Amino acid sequence: VSLSSNEVNVRVGPGKRYPISWVFTRSGWPVEIIAEYELWRQIRDIEGATGWVHKSLLSGRRTILITGERRPIYEDADTGSVVILMAEPGVQGKLLECDGPWCAVEIAGNKGWLKASHFYGVYENEKIR
Repeated sequence: VSLSSNEVNVRVGPGKRYPISWVFTRSGWPVEIIAEYELWRQIRDIEGATGWVHKSLLSGRRTILITGERRPIYEDADTGSVVILMAEPGVQGKLLECDGPWCAVEIAGNKGWLKASHFYGVYENEKIR
């Protein structure tokens, strides 16, 4: 899932009575849901930090976050195809589909293919249509 707001309070427990641990300030940031309690979801971020957020602050829209070094986005799911974009670490994008080692993504209006191991936002060998 991804964050649906530019300000998301992450709490130490599932409810407003729990203190805020930190605040996300970037809508679309990809996170993983690891537990649920009533209207609250425990999430894990790219760094492995966990906390609780209200479900209304999450979106089912899948997003990605480029990791490591500059990553090539290819025209086709093949390293021999044309590189249409070089994405810097920390760049966000939309996840369109995945078929194991390759995923179709959209970054800054450019659609192409990226190796799944080059970003955060999918499980190993996950298939998404």
